[in-house]
Amino acid sequence: MEFLDKETFKEKVFDFETNGNEWSFEGEKPCLIDFYADWCQPCKTLNPILEELDQEFSSEINIYKIDTEEQQELASMFGIRSIPSLLFCPVDDEPQMAQGALPKSSLKRAINEILLGKKEEETA
Repeated sequence: MEFLDKETFKEKVFDFETNGNEWSFEGEKPCLIDFYADWCQPCKTLNPILEELDQEFSSEINIYKIDTEEQQELASMFGIRSIPSLLFCPVDDEPQMAQGALPKSSLKRAINEILLGKKEEETA
């Protein structure tokens, strides 16, 4: 897992200064971004699950973390009001947001469906 700041976010996910509101994914593989804070207990609960998923899907997706306390501009850009918030960024589609510390099974299903374009029966 990699921690992103404003500059690395623009390189690896979305260059909002160049593209404005027109979404254009910059990465080579789809990604999942965890908006978190160090003081957030549900974020701490989610972290080991994300580490497992990072290992399981390392060849297919990138998992990034953004500290909402340090990267307030990025958090406000995506309207983050509660954490953890997870942003699923497919390569060729609009990003989708999920909120809360989702169980691993839900996260795997979302990764497969949103990021990898696999239907439920293909992932079972």
